[in-house]
Amino acid sequence: MTKILANDGLAQAGIDLLEKEGFEVKTTRVAQEQLANYINKNKIDVLLVRSATKVDKKLIDDCPTLKLIGRGGVGMDNIDVKYAESKKIHVFNTPEASSESVAELVFAHLLNGVRFLHDSNRNMPLEGDSQFKQLKKNYAGGTELRGKTLGIIGFGRIGQATAKKALAMGMEVLYTDKHIKETTLSISFYDGREISFDLKSKDLKEVLANADFVSLHVPSQEKYLIGKAELGLMKPGSGIINTSRGGVLDEVALIEALESDHLAFAGLDVFESEPSPEIKILMSPKISLSPHIGGSTIEAQERIGMELAEKVIKQLK
Repeated sequence: MTKILANDGLAQAGIDLLEKEGFEVKTTRVAQEQLANYINKNKIDVLLVRSATKVDKKLIDDCPTLKLIGRGGVGMDNIDVKYAESKKIHVFNTPEASSESVAELVFAHLLNGVRFLHDSNRNMPLEGDSQFKQLKKNYAGGTELRGKTLGIIGFGRIGQATAKKALAMGMEVLYTDKHIKETTLSISFYDGREISFDLKSKDLKEVLANADFVSLHVPSQEKYLIGKAELGLMKPGSGIINTSRGGVLDEVALIEALESDHLAFAGLDVFESEPSPEIKILMSPKISLSPHIGGSTIEAQERIGMELAEKVIKQLK
């Protein structure tokens, strides 16, 4: 019987589908340093992970029983894909399953930022009863998203899902992407109606200079994509959201831009020094924060679970 270890968890729907097909599924959370030992002891054929488990060269070398490695989510930077494939281990991910969830989180951070909700939620419990009028004054200068421009850097599935939400809210969308020069986005509504928008990629500098808000949707990078110079190109009073990967955005330059009031706010779901974000980032009243939960909705987990299960079945049956 084929044995599967879903080390970072798997939605019940995915487990049920795999078990129905005759696979044995283990969802024990094994610590990184114990992982090779567990895989070998239990003769695991398939390892399924999210972003928490690292599948490096050493683990691959130490686990000769592995035939398949699956990653629930988009990026594969926690897996040495090339090395695994050189050892005839097939590696796959679920790039489509979490796009909507991440796109909605972008807007949670955007709406937090333009109405100061992240800071208001910190201060209301402390001073809401004694300083109500002062807090009302402090947070009274919010802005609307409608009529503003969202710049999207990286226009893959998540970037496009974010663009659709922006267009539906009455925003203009600018994007930059080296691979997708132009595209048509169709937005579907609950009653079956559809509306389409034709968009063309612009230069990164043009997007940064003309957007009221910027959202990052790029894979892990060797060096900063957005550093001091790029933040300097952004409009005074604009905001930036990063739900892609830590290390894409220079956090030191970001703090500087926020403290000098060049930027109004930032929204971060990912961090350079994850899982121990810098204290300056955590304490900033101008940053809306979440702990890398972009794809962590019930719906996305269900879709990820089903997609992982279907791909395992397709590969092994």
